[in-house]
Amino acid sequence: MVVIGIPLRYNHLPDGRCILYLGEKIRRTFQKAGAFILPICPVQDVDYKDTKYKDFKPLTNKEKRVIDEYLNRCDGIVFPGGNKITPYDQYLLEQCIKKDIPTLGICLGMQLMSCYNENFEVYANEDKKHFQDNDDELTHIVKIEKDSKLFDILGSKEIEVNSFHNYHVSIHNQYRVIAKSEDGYIEGIELPEKRFNVGIQWHPEISYDFDKNSKKIIDCFIEECTEYGKDRRK
Repeated sequence: MVVIGIPLRYNHLPDGRCILYLGEKIRRTFQKAGAFILPICPVQDVDYKDTKYKDFKPLTNKEKRVIDEYLNRCDGIVFPGGNKITPYDQYLLEQCIKKDIPTLGICLGMQLMSCYNENFEVYANEDKKHFQDNDDELTHIVKIEKDSKLFDILGSKEIEVNSFHNYHVSIHNQYRVIAKSEDGYIEGIELPEKRFNVGIQWHPEISYDFDKNSKKIIDCFIEECTEYGKDRRK
């Protein structure tokens, strides 16, 4: 069975205690698509929720080796949505790129990719169409570049997507913009020279059960991970 690593996210319980979590939509959808999910825990002895980015210490070699051990067991990595990027996430992405591990960034995951080798910077959305109130609908159109991995998967230059983000990004690194909303926000990026390294701003895991394009994206990603897993086990 294909092994998909997913880094855990950070939040608070009502009583203030910090927790690590894996969103249920992510878990259920990727299991349904045929994956064995390996949660990837943060490695530093800090409160990931409350520590500001500037206060994180650089990862030690020992901490990096722990992350590398996770990656050695994974056929692909999904960077899910959330509300914070840390050095742990950045090192994970760096190694995924270096080792050409199939990688799918969703919402915050795409924003992580947008700041690869750059300072993290996002911008507040001016258009309220980019945050919807429920899970069972699609909200706006995304236009896709024809010579892209996303177009190869979907076979369409325009699709309708859901939207749950308050921020958008700009790109100043080697990632290529492959999709935009009608109002000009970046909705998809990729590293063209890699096996599968794609970030999207919407949430295909939420609409997987009723939207054919969401299903195509996740199923194609799983196929790529399966092939990568076969190759690394030879």
